[in-house]
Amino acid sequence: MTKSVLAAVRTAPGVTEMREFPKPHIDVDSALIKIEVAGICGTDAKLYFSPPDTPSTRGPVIMGHENVGTIAEAGEAFKRRHGLSEGDRVFVEHYVACYNCDWCRIGEYRHCEATDWRTNPDARRFGYTSSDNPGRLWGGFSEYMYLPWNAVLHKIPDAVSPELAGLVMPLSNGIEWALLTAGIGYGDTVLIQGPGQQGLSQLVAAKQAGATQIIMSGTTRDRERLNLALELGADEVIDILQEDAREKIMDLTQGRGVDYVLDCTSRAGTAPLLLGVDVLTRRDGTMLVQGEMAAFPDFPLKKITEKSITIKSARGHSYRACELAVAQVASGRFPLEKLATHRYGIDQVDHAIRVLAGQTDEDAIHISMMPELVGCAGGQTNTAGGL
Repeated sequence: MTKSVLAAVRTAPGVTEMREFPKPHIDVDSALIKIEVAGICGTDAKLYFSPPDTPSTRGPVIMGHENVGTIAEAGEAFKRRHGLSEGDRVFVEHYVACYNCDWCRIGEYRHCEATDWRTNPDARRFGYTSSDNPGRLWGGFSEYMYLPWNAVLHKIPDAVSPELAGLVMPLSNGIEWALLTAGIGYGDTVLIQGPGQQGLSQLVAAKQAGATQIIMSGTTRDRERLNLALELGADEVIDILQEDAREKIMDLTQGRGVDYVLDCTSRAGTAPLLLGVDVLTRRDGTMLVQGEMAAFPDFPLKKITEKSITIKSARGHSYRACELAVAQVASGRFPLEKLATHRYGIDQVDHAIRVLAGQTDEDAIHISMMPELVGCAGGQTNTAGGL
């Protein structure tokens, strides 16, 4: 077993340093996983350039919260509690649950106070927690990651590759938001705005649930992603810069509108929400909103109440959503490997985050950080949709 661990550490906003840490002591209640894949998503880009400033997140942070790896070392109590052995591959949720509150008891760790750094100054969460805290290795941009007794784990079937398993988190978000939160089901019509990894994951979830008509919208620069959406099961795609989106949606639905709108545009302003309100069915439609909006002057409350629209927010995932995502990946029903477009080594974390943030010419849907690639050139992994 190694005595030191190499990790990419955020030392300041937009700054990464490679550092070595001593291997943490593993007692009967803890474990160490060898990281195979750590996914990079939009949240990483946001927190890289504007990190939160709380006692638990302040200081050097090993980012990476979409983590898959194998159990390298584990205490006996840890193995009994989780039903795992050395060598087992697991997906690690980024929440570190207390297992005692009402939320934890129903599997909704995302709402547990012990893991919410926004309200708890001593919270723990993988990819967010300072390496000054005990255990040190609190993120996946590292060769190994520390697991306390209360980590939330999901075993990955042997037939699933590490890189495919790295898609479990965006897929679990898609399942949580589209199915468990919004409530999409058999026979529904759906508009998904934004063909990023979250939008495409929600497309897969809605298709699996039996939605009859799925429309995906994006911009001209999203052409290859929109083509991928068609491969994953979208019935129609719309380039909102080349077509009148409202007119086309109403034409495709014979003037009825859609039952559900899933807004995955994140910080694209008020236009997507206004379009969603406009094209929702005349009565009792549902809109799911992801991301942030600093201000919304002239919020269309009158139209929302007149149409009896329900607005729900998308936040995180539940234990059940993760289990369903693991099953979805293992099923092989969809060509999900086409979502994993880029891979990089730990020494390329800064560049990888900038790629996802749109600061380079590369167009990545989902990026895999793979420690085994340290020192390699990295970059594009496949030619899905021409990416």
